[in-house]
Amino acid sequence: MKLSSIGVRRIVLGLLGVLLVAALVYVVMRSGPLAPTRVTVVQAAEGRLTPALFGIGTVEARRSYLIGPTVAGRVRAVAVDVGDTVKAGQLLAEMDPVDLDERTAALDASVARAGNVIAAADAQRRDAQARKELAAVNARRYVDLGQQNFISTGAVEARLQEQASADAILTAADANLAAARQDQQRLAAERAGLRRQRANVRLLATADGVVTSRDAEPGSTVVAGQAVLRVIDPSSLWVKVRLDQARSAGLAAGLTAQVVLRSSPGRAIAGKVARVEAVSDSVTEERVAQVSFDQVPASLSVGELAEVSLSLPATANAVLLPNAAIKRLQAQVGVWVIDAGALRFAPVRIGQTSLDGQVQVLDGVKPGTTVVVHSEKDIGAHSRLTVVESLAGRQP
Repeated sequence: MKLSSIGVRRIVLGLLGVLLVAALVYVVMRSGPLAPTRVTVVQAAEGRLTPALFGIGTVEARRSYLIGPTVAGRVRAVAVDVGDTVKAGQLLAEMDPVDLDERTAALDASVARAGNVIAAADAQRRDAQARKELAAVNARRYVDLGQQNFISTGAVEARLQEQASADAILTAADANLAAARQDQQRLAAERAGLRRQRANVRLLATADGVVTSRDAEPGSTVVAGQAVLRVIDPSSLWVKVRLDQARSAGLAAGLTAQVVLRSSPGRAIAGKVARVEAVSDSVTEERVAQVSFDQVPASLSVGELAEVSLSLPATANAVLLPNAAIKRLQAQVGVWVIDAGALRFAPVRIGQTSLDGQVQVLDGVKPGTTVVVHSEKDIGAHSRLTVVESLAGRQP
């Protein structure tokens, strides 16, 4: 029995429909929402971790000097410029002394006058001493004559009164001499202080260094304590680095450091943590440490940015996993584990981390466990998976 042309067409269309439905189901199961999620996995292995800390810092000077006057005044001259190398005691700038020279001359004259007053007071004291000695001799002689009744009692009393007056005059002369000497000492102290002020008009370098800032020009008026120049000691340069408080466990003075300057991105400079600041930044949630160089590089500029890596002591043997494998599910930290073909979430307790992305797992995963590292989308306990070498590229 021959089939009609209509029947043949129906059979062909039916077969095409079945093939189309099968193709659609295949596409949905392979690349649609029902397709298995592609993941990469790793076998948990045991090993030792060398943790490290990383932070960004700026180059600063440990010893920086602000050169300025101790009293308000006008800048007369500035002898150096930014970038100049200076030596200790070198004249850097000079302030206008105004009337300091005249006041010093006046005090010199006052000191000289005080010396003349001392000389006069000393002469008066010697005269009073001589009068006292003469009065004492006369008083003794009159007392002897009075005892022999050769003179009257009144004459004896008059000589005794002269002796007492001479004693009082000598005491006054001693006091005048002491006052003159004290006045001379006061004037000399004032002159010394004024000369010190005159010396402070000359702004000298307190140590060897390099001028980094010129904050006032000749003719400018500055107040006491205001800096005219800033000088740093180039041998004291270090890096002030900031580290995340949450990752700063183990930070301590003496840790070895590798410093990479922005001006030399391909070269790491050896150093160590010189000091850990006792005060952290509560706003940025960072801890601050000072890292010194084993050898200060040449042409290092203050304010330059630097990347700092600090090496911590190696940990004990523990399970190591990539940091990307650590997930958070309902406030729990853990990893997705493939166990006998089934997917489950295993809570873990993590320890130190390294800069290469390795994490120390203290509890929750045993060596040899298959752990999901990356997935092309979020996965759950009932997700269908297919393990691939890499998520890059298109699904085959």
